[in-house]
Amino acid sequence: MKFTQLGIKTLKETKEQSKNADLLIRAGYVNQLSAGVFTLLNLGKRVSDKISQVVKEEMESVGGVEILMPALQPATNWQTTKRWDTLDVLFRFESYYTKTNYALGATHEEVITPLVKNYVNSYKDLPIYLYQIQTKFRDELRAKSGLLRNREFIMKDLYSFNANTEDLDKYYEKMIQAYKKIYQRLGLGDITYLTYASGGSFSKYSHEFQTLTKAGEDIIFICNKCQLAINKEIISEQKKCPECGNSKLTEEKASEVGNIFKLGTKFSQAFNLTYKDINDKDQYVVMGCYGIGITRLVGTIVEVLNDERGIVWPESVSPFDFHLVTLEGATKESKLVYDKLQNAGFEVLWDDREESAGKKLADADLLGITKRIVISAKTIKAGKIELKFRGEKEARLVSIGELLK
Repeated sequence: MKFTQLGIKTLKETKEQSKNADLLIRAGYVNQLSAGVFTLLNLGKRVSDKISQVVKEEMESVGGVEILMPALQPATNWQTTKRWDTLDVLFRFESYYTKTNYALGATHEEVITPLVKNYVNSYKDLPIYLYQIQTKFRDELRAKSGLLRNREFIMKDLYSFNANTEDLDKYYEKMIQAYKKIYQRLGLGDITYLTYASGGSFSKYSHEFQTLTKAGEDIIFICNKCQLAINKEIISEQKKCPECGNSKLTEEKASEVGNIFKLGTKFSQAFNLTYKDINDKDQYVVMGCYGIGITRLVGTIVEVLNDERGIVWPESVSPFDFHLVTLEGATKESKLVYDKLQNAGFEVLWDDREESAGKKLADADLLGITKRIVISAKTIKAGKIELKFRGEKEARLVSIGELLK
């Protein structure tokens, strides 16, 4: 894609206080419509899509099947679970024409449980693992920190349906490992911790995945021995690591990038989701849920992977494989390299603007695409092109053949 096709202009500064919002807006990845509501521009959507692809691959590696559920949900479903009046972040409204009450989906237990009820009769129909990547809506009192806390955001939520608690426990452990792989692939593995938290309706704890960042809204305590963490909300009741018993804990600020819960039979009882066991007796299906904020991850990655010049994307989610910068007198040669890279299957952003060399190079650093190519009269004379990785200080001269390899 050519830079002139993007329809964006980079900015020197913004009034944003959070690092991720400042960099993402300046670099033309997102645009803010209102507090907690952002448009993903082409660059931002590319990153979001690549994060989603990593998540999809790991969800499907543990049996997840993708679906897409409605964001518009009837109030009757929420009244069935008694959450219509108790979930404080739920957007509620009445239809102008039918006077029917609806909610905008903050979460999807009220939709997926009656959905699965249509297809489960016997223990032979279980287990079922369904997930979606979809827009969620939450009426946050204080939407802040850029993409870290929004009123509208993209989220992956998977729901597991098992015959018994033993099967749920086994799947829950599989999901923990899948989540760890996701964060590792996204460049956050070394600073993301499995964290004990409250909120489990079926077990004593739920679990969060927390990424260390000074912009984080949570306080966690990391066990120096087994590297698990405990959220501050439960530290008063658990002064030592619940896993190994160690009492030497390090306090850190962090941002939640995922959570998992054992729901038990809370929602299956509400909707009478049962199955016939091997003895032909009715049993309630045992459920779990597993969430990851996709757009929150966009913001978190930027919040922790940046330098004084701009964003430093990990290769797995870089919006393009190459950022091709053409300097004066090298348009013809740039077009040749651009075509060859695209024909070889690479995604290339070609900066074809009529801007100064300084502006183009500064914008390349700001955008943070993993590999930068510079083609100029000097490199043409040497029969080479300049290749630089965003996280490295020095560039290297390579031939087109070497680049393609």
